[in-house]
Amino acid sequence: MMDELITTLKTHQVKLVAVTKNHAPEEIMELYRRGLRIFGENRVQEMLLKQAALPTDIEWHLIGHLQTNKVKLIAPFVKMIHAVDSLALLQEINNQARKADRVVDCLLQFHIASEATKFGLEVDEALKMLQSTVFQSLDNIRICGVMGMATFTENQEQVRLEFRTLKTIFDTLKNTFFEDKPYFKERSMGMSGDWQLAVEEGSTMVRIGSLIFDALTNEGPP
Repeated sequence: MMDELITTLKTHQVKLVAVTKNHAPEEIMELYRRGLRIFGENRVQEMLLKQAALPTDIEWHLIGHLQTNKVKLIAPFVKMIHAVDSLALLQEINNQARKADRVVDCLLQFHIASEATKFGLEVDEALKMLQSTVFQSLDNIRICGVMGMATFTENQEQVRLEFRTLKTIFDTLKNTFFEDKPYFKERSMGMSGDWQLAVEEGSTMVRIGSLIFDALTNEGPP
């Protein structure tokens, strides 16, 4: 199952972010041995422990909600921060990236689901932020695309429309602000339960955890 998933994603040129939340370094190493190198964590403290224990060529993505007071802990090594939902957070990432002499890749998270509990920017809010002089002064962050989480529902048409909404937002931002920026190319959408719909609707990056770890358990050693 996992090999089929990886093959399908490669065919569509979609990156797999293996979500390692609640999994021990030993389990993650099995994915590493199978060739995976991009791992996503929801919590900063858990990422720090695993980053220290695992190979240095792993690309770490912070995919969960990030508090500004924890940015300094991951700024020296994190490759991408997916869930950027405010100018204040972007400013802090920029400040800490400057101290670490780095440029940190970021994705703007948009609220596309019907669930009010999910985080994310509204389109008007994002447009105002990107037009601001404050944003334009941030030299140690790079906006590489957008991220969104669909509603947790069995209604696949609703999920499809939400992913389509995120793709439309991406196109608007690309055409308005990032037309000459080749690095603005990522659409991080799709998880274990809806990744196929996400790929059909233009995802370039899926965040999958339970699906691959369940497959790993069922398959056993390669």
